[in-house]
Amino acid sequence: MSCRGLTRRFGPVTAVSNLDLDVPRGRIFGFLGPNGSGKSTTMRLLCGLLVPSAGRATVLGCRVPEEAEKLRLQ
Repeated sequence: MSCRGLTRRFGPVTAVSNLDLDVPRGRIFGFLGPNGSGKSTTMRLLCGLLVPSAGRATVLGCRVPEEAEKLRLQ
């Protein structure tokens, strides 16, 4: 899983700002942070449930959200 410049805005509020992340296949990764820090929004972006305002993400070789359905079928 990787993402580059992943950003999500809700109107004037930026929930996730320019996130770069690499998690090698087979590794376990967790998100820790206070309420409102963007953890759930990041997971929704990586699952293809939300469309990023900017940036790109790839999970198991699938571009998210463009290939989210293909990812769900794996």
